[in-house]
Amino acid sequence: RFGYLPSLLDALQIPRSSQLLVFSKTSLQRQRISPRTPRALYFNDDVYVGYCHEGEVLEISVADPALGTVFYIVEQNQDQPPTFVREGDNCLICHGGSQTRNVPGHVVRSTYPDSNGQPVLTSGSYRTDHTTPLEHRWGGWYITGLHDQQKHLGNRIYQSRPLDDDPVDTSGYNVTNLEDRFRTDRYLTPHSDLAAMLVFEHQAGGHNVLTRASFATRSALHREDSLNRELKEPPGHRWDSTNTILRSSARSLVTYFLMANEAPLPAKLEGTTNFATEFAALGPRDSAGRSLRELQLSQRLFRYPCSYLVYTASFAALPEELRQEFWRLLDEVLSGRDQSQEFAHLTVEDRQAIADILRATHTGVPAGWGATPSQP
Repeated sequence: RFGYLPSLLDALQIPRSSQLLVFSKTSLQRQRISPRTPRALYFNDDVYVGYCHEGEVLEISVADPALGTVFYIVEQNQDQPPTFVREGDNCLICHGGSQTRNVPGHVVRSTYPDSNGQPVLTSGSYRTDHTTPLEHRWGGWYITGLHDQQKHLGNRIYQSRPLDDDPVDTSGYNVTNLEDRFRTDRYLTPHSDLAAMLVFEHQAGGHNVLTRASFATRSALHREDSLNRELKEPPGHRWDSTNTILRSSARSLVTYFLMANEAPLPAKLEGTTNFATEFAALGPRDSAGRSLRELQLSQRLFRYPCSYLVYTASFAALPEELRQEFWRLLDEVLSGRDQSQEFAHLTVEDRQAIADILRATHTGVPAGWGATPSQP
């Protein structure tokens, strides 16, 4: 009944434990989505796969290193070999406008869904990433895991946005079994692990930041080449306007990758699958066994607060000028020379550990990078 889904996940090395379940109607196949028939999402570092029960197609989005987010569908026809068909306007109406700052990107939202899965539009919604307070996350999603007394919007349907003085509905909190909410046997696993959801939100936002930085830099370099030709400047002449865009784009990457403004996780969070273990096992690790993929799930998402997206093809494909500026600014922060308030969450130990891990595990680190020790 799953069509090509299991074989596709195996081919893409997408773990079953990454399954997330959304019942808010946000899909090409929204007519098939409801609280009783949620859409399942699966992901690895570069690819996202959407599955609807009895859906006609699988929905796929890819973090393309050059193009940003690219969308495809695969028809669920068992009588024919699977064929990837690229989607354009149908997806980019939502995934290429103001919601993604006018670049092809992902949109992760938390809504107030009604009994049919339709967002209650008058109640608003939240775009979510690691900076979003937990109390505003997961509306329209099923979430399994333990989170003590921390509030969130998941596992519930709404008539309207709750008021501050309304009684607190705890029915969606600390849910570890979803069988009383829908037919879990229609999905590859019965779980929608909160650890996977936290990583998913960070990663989707990170892909958007990478795309915006890449597009802005490539546009600036293209304009610079044109100006140099028109004004008879030598090739490679650098304009102040290009430097401004390079610094701004690199700064946005450093800020996001170092988890600046991350919403705190006051209590220890625990998922219901082995996702956290599988995710951390992907490494790479330094000689001390440390990895940027280790999850902490208490106070903050990562044990070493620097995004693993630095290892992805999207990062490697950034213009060389942008990557050089990224490494320069990152060294400013990790060495302690940049003491901006947005990086105050990083202790001296954090900065040193991140620098050590990157020097040992990242093949793109410039020679001599990070030689200056962190300052107290």
